[in-house]
Amino acid sequence: MKKLSHTDEQGKANMVDVGHKPDQVRTATAEGFIKLGEETLALIRDNQMKKGDVLTISEIAGIMGGKKTSELIPLCHPLVITKLDVKAEITGSGIKISSLARCTGKTGIEMEALTAVSVALLTVYDMCKAADKNMEIGRIRLIEKTKEDL
Repeated sequence: MKKLSHTDEQGKANMVDVGHKPDQVRTATAEGFIKLGEETLALIRDNQMKKGDVLTISEIAGIMGGKKTSELIPLCHPLVITKLDVKAEITGSGIKISSLARCTGKTGIEMEALTAVSVALLTVYDMCKAADKNMEIGRIRLIEKTKEDL
């Protein structure tokens, strides 16, 4: 079995030392989905939700959440994020959230992309919970991650 990078010789949690790694441009994209009822989607489309503009607020919340990833996920390194973009789009039976995260550094940025999607989806849930008791969050996944030498 492959050795886990976030455990020490005794199997205890350990933050990986990335100091020896070269700086690279790192990019990650992620997405997720929240299933909503037709009436709820109509309210969102018409910007009639009592808490405000669901799509815009969820996008901003996703950006804010992605920036806080190292404070939420214990072994994540704090990163200097150069780009964090979150898009919320009504599709079919719900809202698809997509994110793009980029940094120049020594470790990946996929957790920031995934956290951005997750926080945006939770924001949609919070803003719609009074109108829809059957929402389902799911299909949160990493789409791609890349790294390029400087």
